Order: sequence, then structure tokens, then C-alpha cells
Amino acid sequence: MKFTRLFDILEYNYNNVPQKNSLASKNPKNNTWEYISNKEVWELSLSLAAGLLAAGIKKGDKISIVSYKNRWEWAIVDFATQLVGIISVPLYPTISSREYEYILNQAEVKAVFCGSGDLKQKLKSAQENCSCLTTIYSFDDENSETYWKNLLVDDWKHIISLSKQIKSEDLFTIIYTSGTTGNPKGVMLTHQNLCHIVNVVSPIVPIEREDKVLSFLPLCHVYERAVYHVLLFKGACIHLTGTDSLGGPEGDIATIKPVFFSTVPRLLEKVYEKICIKGNELTGIKKKLFLWSLKLAETYEPNKKMGLVEKVKWSIADKLIYSKWREALGGNIRMIFTGAAACPTKLLRSFCGAKIPIREGYGLTECSPTITVSSLDKDGFMLGSVGFVIDGLEVLIDKTEGNFIIDEGEILVKGPSVMTGYYKNDAANEKTFKTINDIRYLRTGDIGKIKKQANKDFLIITDRKKELLKTSGGKYVAPTPIESALKENLFIENAMVIGNNRKFVSAIISISSEILLNWSKKQNLSFRDAHELAQSPIIKQHFKQIINKVNKGFSHIEQIKEFVLVADEWNNNKPNGEETELTPTMKLKRRIILKKYAAQIESIYK
Repeated sequence: MKFTRLFDILEYNYNNVPQKNSLASKNPKNNTWEYISNKEVWELSLSLAAGLLAAGIKKGDKISIVSYKNRWEWAIVDFATQLVGIISVPLYPTISSREYEYILNQAEVKAVFCGSGDLKQKLKSAQENCSCLTTIYSFDDENSETYWKNLLVDDWKHIISLSKQIKSEDLFTIIYTSGTTGNPKGVMLTHQNLCHIVNVVSPIVPIEREDKVLSFLPLCHVYERAVYHVLLFKGACIHLTGTDSLGGPEGDIATIKPVFFSTVPRLLEKVYEKICIKGNELTGIKKKLFLWSLKLAETYEPNKKMGLVEKVKWSIADKLIYSKWREALGGNIRMIFTGAAACPTKLLRSFCGAKIPIREGYGLTECSPTITVSSLDKDGFMLGSVGFVIDGLEVLIDKTEGNFIIDEGEILVKGPSVMTGYYKNDAANEKTFKTINDIRYLRTGDIGKIKKQANKDFLIITDRKKELLKTSGGKYVAPTPIESALKENLFIENAMVIGNNRKFVSAIISISSEILLNWSKKQNLSFRDAHELAQSPIIKQHFKQIINKVNKGFSHIEQIKEFVLVADEWNNNKPNGEETELTPTMKLKRRIILKKYAAQIESIYK
């Protein structure tokens, strides 16, 4: 079954495959799961669509949706807008009031649907400077006139006929990219854009009808939104939640025992760190077995033929160690899909070696978002790549601009999932698209190369074009591979490589304070907190040894000569609207980090 409009998925399931438990989210009052059927999802969406029209919101108008956690109400509003041609402008809950004002004004948003509490207050503050925004509807305030269910209309039959007028090429959403610099840009996506991804990716996702899955990455990001539509298409029971309630014996992973979820590398890194912390707390033979199994997992190679001795080794490690890792993730995982940022190869080897299949993909919001994926079949996975180019897309490695090595260049892409353009931003459109031989391609801003395997084009990303450093000696350095290598060490929470227009390459390193404090105690060292750790000459010497090992994998020009240790944990959510070091998808905000640590950076180069 191929879909041309996103709400066709909902209507198809409603008419052909009744499902009692389609969506679930937690009731904020008692923290218990509430399930709704696909019949309820369909009829609530129709009812709300009728209510939006009755409230004076018409086709072509924009509404925003924002919530701290994923919830089925979010999905209902999204489908309601699709049915009548209202354009959704999803928002991150973690951005500042200033960013809300910018987006709401530029997109001319008429109404917002949101949760209660401080999020609603932040939106009300932004509303004071947004003349277009007339109403803020609440998902939670049942006694308020603006409670979302007050919009529901019983007579919605006419919405079905109105929905037939919606075309596949119609704009259905504007997604504002989080961006690492400047104001966010509004990516315009049509039904066709996202439907192409759903149609092509669905067959490789190993999910059966009624399977339990988790959706915790923000639905306001097109990555999770696309995954969510794939899960809906497959007929999974989707548990909508947030990242803060996943872990622990009572967490969503342990209680739901999902067969699938999508994530970002940083969350996988945190899981791996916890595994290592627990393992290092063991003693005697148990600790030796754990460390041996950890090293063995790091040697994993896909499709490798093993002799009898190797098979016995892996079997022992699996029975004693890896099985416990899988149990910590619920025991039922068939696949974890990771995207939005580069996943360290060490992490992929370790989880896959423990029979926790992680598959990586690559894309960007402007491509709805998928350009490449990896699959579970033996020819669908290549370590070191971000997967193979999906059907229907053409990827071109452009070597005409910049000083690239022979097989590298900027990744250009064309196909049915590429955006129509940026909203009200002709200057950005001019820079983002490139015409070659009368064919219009999207510039990704990433540098990479293609490697063939089993008639598939696997893409290898080498760096971001705009993030390349150029030393004062005129040498180009790609920071991302160096940062990834640094973050493979458990003592390093995050890292940013610097050196643009400088004599040599350096790094700002955010330490993993919990792991480092535990290690220090075992070394009979006493530190009060993370800040004392970061200032310690003994700890700096320890990090010199770590960096010397990392440097061996890079050329002389790329090697880190100096570094600064910082105690701050970089994140994407801070109180009082403070600037965060990471985007909502955990990418480094290089401009912000450079500004924050300007004094320390200058001390390096004095």
C-alpha cells in the first residue's frame, strides 16, 4: 500500500484494520497509561478539524503544537490540521521566548496547542509581542475555556469530503530548524515529501501489528515525526512519552519492553556509560568477565564468519554479560534506529556485538528527513557508513567547490522527499539549492563519499562543510571525526574541537563528572565536585594520556595540542531561557560554546 497524503494512513487503518490500542500516553494526573484505538484517533481528528474550521481557522492558516512529552493529543491536532489543509508549525518546548516570538511572527501562527504550567506561561509571554496569535489552547486545563476538547464538534461528516480536496503536493507543515547559528529557518514540507519516506522506509522496519514500541524523541522534529508515521502505518501500539521517564526498573523501557524505538547517539552513549559504571563496580572474576566481554563486543564485525573457538567465546559472553544488557532494555528489542547526529563506531560495535541491533540513518529536515538508512539484512549494514541511499533519491558527490580529496565532496540530493524551500527566505533558498546540468539539487552542507556494497550506495560522512576549520597555516581540519573519537572515552561527556585561524588544533572538553569522581576514589584521590576535578593538575595529566591515544589516529595537523577541561554539562534545555550549548537534536552550538569559553580559549593560544 502506497500513501500520497499522511492522513490516508489513518483512514486506511480505520477502515481496514481495527486496532484497540493504537496510541498511548501517560495521564499527567496519575501517571498511568491511557490507550486509544485507531477508530478514536480517526474520529477525534475529524471532530477537531471541524472545530478548528468553526473557530475561524481555515485552510492555509498556521497553528503550532508544543509539549514537553509526546502525547496522543499532539497526534490528534496534527492529523486534524492535515485533513482540512491547515498548516502545522511544531515547536520545541525548550527554546527561548525570543525564538518563540520569531517563529510565531514569521509564520503568522494563529493558534497554539500546548501543555500547561511554565510552558504555557512562556507562550503567553511571547504572545504579547505576536499580534497574529489569538488563542493558546491547553491539553491539560480541563476547566479552562481554551481546553482543547472544547473545540470538538459532533457533526464532522463534511470533513471527509473536504479532505478529498487535499493534494499530495499541498504544504502540510513548516518545521523550523534548530540551527547552530542565527535565526531558525522554516522548512516547507508537503504530504508527498513525508509520504515518500514512509512508503520507502516502512518495509525495512521489523515491526508487526500490535507490537509495543516507544516514541520519546520530540514529535516536533521531522525525524521522530516520520518514524511515528511509519509505526502507525505498521500498526504498532505506540507509547508516546519523553526521555526523562525511560530508565530505571519502573521506567518506560523496563515496563513496556518495546521491540523498537528511535533515538539519538547521545542517549545511547548514556546507556553505555551506565553499563560501564555498573560493570566497574563489580569485583573479582565477575569484573574480569565484564571487562573481557566489553573488549570482545568492540571487535564485532557484521557478517563475519567465526571458527569454533570464537563462537564459544561469544556464546559465553552472551550468556553471562550481554543477555543482561538486553534485559536492561526490556529484553524484546529487534532494532534501535539512531539518527540526527553521528554515532561513534565503537558504540555500534558494542551494542550490535551484544545482539542489540542498532542501525544508523542520515538525513536532514530539508529531506523529510531521510537520505540513507541501514537495515537488518546482511547487505543492508556497513560499519563506518550512515547507511545506503533510499529508493527514489539521487545523491551526487560534488567536488567542484572546495579543496577535497579525490573521492570526497559536498553531498547533494534530489528526489520526492526534498523540501519545496524555506518559508519567506529567498536568500537561504538561493544558497541551499544548486543547479547542475539543469537539474536542481539540495546542498546538504555535509562532506562525504560513496562506497558500493551489494549493489547499494553506502554513504560515508566525513564532516560538515561549514564546520571545517582552517588553521592559520592554511590547513583544513575536519572536527567531527576528532570529536567522535574523543567522546568514545567514558571520561569525556562532550567535546568541541577548535582552531579556526589559529596556529594549532585544541579542544574544549566537558568531563563526565560522575564517572570521573568514581574513578578518582579508586585512585585514592579526593575531590568535592566536578569543578574541582576540572581544575586539578592530576586530572589534566590523566586527560593528556587520553588525548595522546586519540591523537595517534589522526595526522599531525589534526592532533590536539592543548585542551581545556570544563565542569559544565552541555545540554539542550536550561531554565530561564538561558542559551544552551546543544541544539534540540544534541548537535553542538559552536558559536555559543566559543562565546561561553572565550577566556579559556584565549589562554590556550597566548
